[in-house]
Amino acid sequence: MELYFVVILTFLLLLAAFDLFVGVSNDAVNFLTSAVGSRIAPFKVITMVAGLGVLIGATFSGGMMEVARSGVFNPQMFTFEEVMIIFFAVMVTDVLMLDIFNSFGLPTSTSVSIVFELLGGAVAMAMLKLFNHPLSGQSVADFINSEKALKIISGILSSVIIAFTAGIIIQYIVRLIFTFKYQKIYRYAGSLFGGIAITAILYFLVIKGAGGASFMRPEYLEWIRNHTLTILLYTFLATTFFFQLSITLFKANIFKVVILAGTFALAFAFAGNDLVNFVGVPLAALDSFNAYKVSAMAADSMTMEVLLGAARTPTAYLLLSGLIMVATLTFSKKARRVTQTSVNLSSSSRGAKEQFGSSVVARAITRSSSNFAKVVQQLFPPGVHNVINRRMAKVKPQKGEVQLPFDHIRASINLVVSAILIAVATSLTLPLSTTYVTFMVAMGSSLADGAWDRESAVYRINGVLSVIGGWFLTAFCAFTCCGLVAVVLFFGGTIVAVILLIIVLLVLIKSNFFPKRKEEALPAKFDKVDKIFICHNVNNSVSLYFDSILRIYKDALTEFLDENLSTLRKTKNKAIQLYDEMAAKRGEYYRFAYEGSEDKVSSDARYYYYRIFTNLKEIGSGLKDASGMAYNHINNNHSVYRSTLRKNLLVMIEDLEDLRNTLIEYAQSPFHGDDRVTERTNQSIVLINSLQHQLLTRIERHNLSLRSCELYLNYLQFSRDIINRFSLVALLQHELNEKCRINPD
Repeated sequence: MELYFVVILTFLLLLAAFDLFVGVSNDAVNFLTSAVGSRIAPFKVITMVAGLGVLIGATFSGGMMEVARSGVFNPQMFTFEEVMIIFFAVMVTDVLMLDIFNSFGLPTSTSVSIVFELLGGAVAMAMLKLFNHPLSGQSVADFINSEKALKIISGILSSVIIAFTAGIIIQYIVRLIFTFKYQKIYRYAGSLFGGIAITAILYFLVIKGAGGASFMRPEYLEWIRNHTLTILLYTFLATTFFFQLSITLFKANIFKVVILAGTFALAFAFAGNDLVNFVGVPLAALDSFNAYKVSAMAADSMTMEVLLGAARTPTAYLLLSGLIMVATLTFSKKARRVTQTSVNLSSSSRGAKEQFGSSVVARAITRSSSNFAKVVQQLFPPGVHNVINRRMAKVKPQKGEVQLPFDHIRASINLVVSAILIAVATSLTLPLSTTYVTFMVAMGSSLADGAWDRESAVYRINGVLSVIGGWFLTAFCAFTCCGLVAVVLFFGGTIVAVILLIIVLLVLIKSNFFPKRKEEALPAKFDKVDKIFICHNVNNSVSLYFDSILRIYKDALTEFLDENLSTLRKTKNKAIQLYDEMAAKRGEYYRFAYEGSEDKVSSDARYYYYRIFTNLKEIGSGLKDASGMAYNHINNNHSVYRSTLRKNLLVMIEDLEDLRNTLIEYAQSPFHGDDRVTERTNQSIVLINSLQHQLLTRIERHNLSLRSCELYLNYLQFSRDIINRFSLVALLQHELNEKCRINPD
């Protein structure tokens, strides 16, 4: 029997490493968003600073470990065997669920997941005990630490409101003081802002959080408590003086220091508060196993009062956990994807494509908020509005300047406010959701900063609702799935435990080492958006898009004619992805207008760029419809074309491929060949007309239904559209290249 628990314990420790990986991939959004969004430093520098904060903060998390031991359930009500089943079910569920959320790029709460997993596993095990012993006179509530669990859950939920409100109020006040043109007042108030921020970080992180440090001695804590005011005063004076000196003499940007310090602080607070979510359960299982070994009692009769005692987590375990978290920050691509979600929702982009769509609820909230704002405005005199509007007026980006998702002031507020709230919770040994806090602070500050204007508000609100809905889904899934896993483990024993571990390993390996999704990169900053840049962009893209369009079209027709439904579905999805890619590429004209050169040829080049990619986008839309029609036709088990009609469609595709070669050669050639292109295009049009005429004059011979006839004609019409738009794109590309060659300067 002991071997069974050794196997489970080994699995738990192995899962702890995986849980650290997927958990940090999810929670990296908490401390990377502000620094990444403000482009304060290269990504490697940001991750190095965050990694250092995580490594040191891990040693301050010892006081939080009791949450996994007795914070949710009463361990004295369970036997050693039952506790080990609960812990194993928790870890399996946690790793799988977090990895799924990471794959979709949705930041979720590891605190919520671990709390509700413990709760679900404990409830399931309690119900099994009561089912096996119905006359025990106990209820499920006796097995749950209701007071502590409710305190934890209420703290997590209330953090959403507190963080959002704090983000709005503090950001609005600071913005009114500094404005968006903060360079002038920065010379006088910047050092004061930096001094307050650094002092607040020191107080809430180090002084308030010192009690949770695994290496901290009682005499050190006593000295810190007795000298707190002195430490804070000297810290404030020293940092303010140093910042003012740097601003005056070297014109230093102290916001960079504050943001990097805030990134370190938030990573520190995250590790101190959330490490229990990843290793608390395995370490509790290790303590339980050690107690079982020395007890000489049976596993199904030994109750776990030992978990009621204070946790004594060795510093070495905490440092090892911190190293794994640092490695995850360095190598995990999913960390970037989840970070991008939060950056997108809080950015100040001007009408770019939003990550989330609209919804009825989001539209209702947006409209109600707009009406409420109009009512509030009427309560204040016009003079007050004028002053506020002047101070909240945004700065128009200069030509060639990339508009950042948010500026240094908002990034600083996001970090400092989040770090303070999390550090306070850590000092109270509450596993506050760092995801909830940082996300809602960022949303509140972006709302106060006017990032959610009429062009983006409905999408941002729907995005926030989607993420919050994901949090509630986390709680439900964690509770339900962990309970089910615990039941399966209870009846299945070692065999089920091994199967579950294999499943976890396979899912993680496939998800992290063989991903299907392309990583989403942040918008690049170009040195110079001019005619040469646009010409290279067009010439490198058009031929590739021509090839992709024709390849997908040919695959769709071939798979349609072969009635291959499974591959046709994949081809349809490729068509949708290609359309989205070309639509995003077309939208770059808007960014070029803000970042591009002022000369006439560059301005004309942007116009050519718009027309070229508008035509490509329209072809992509038609390709998406054509592949969708083919899929629906086969999915509904309708008949396909045989003999002549089948041959005609394949001949048509070959002709389009040959036309593509002629057009690409003409578009990139310095010589005029308009007549040859016109002649070749007319040949393709004649072919389409001929195929169309053949069908319409001999419908009865082919024995086609109206549905099949319409589909065939739609293919011919789409092919005609390809010919016309490909020809126009080639003509525009040729003219663009001519302009760039004739006007090299």
